[in-house]
Amino acid sequence: MGTRGEGPTVDAAGEELADRVRALLGVDPSLEEKRMFGSRAFLLDGRILVGARKGGVLLVRVSEESGAALALRPGVTPARMGAKTMSPRWLDVDASVVVDDAELVFWLDAAREDAEPA
Repeated sequence: MGTRGEGPTVDAAGEELADRVRALLGVDPSLEEKRMFGSRAFLLDGRILVGARKGGVLLVRVSEESGAALALRPGVTPARMGAKTMSPRWLDVDASVVVDDAELVFWLDAAREDAEPA
């Protein structure tokens, strides 16, 4: 159960997704995992890369340009935080899309690619 002001907690599907993300990202000293905004967030050099959300939804942070193109894929929507729809940089990828590791790796790679310094 979350603490006051933390928002909703991640359910079993979100925790299972976090376990898969953790395993696929591997050990990297620049990666950090934190509970944030009701999700298990994975940060690269202090910036959110992806997050495992309630229902097994994957939150992905990408560039605005990539986000506009990736949002057209089935099962992908602009992320919502409460009542607010986030910018195209933030995408929610439905659990049905990341059911296999190959598709999950695609999204992790997309986030990592856009997280690299220009």
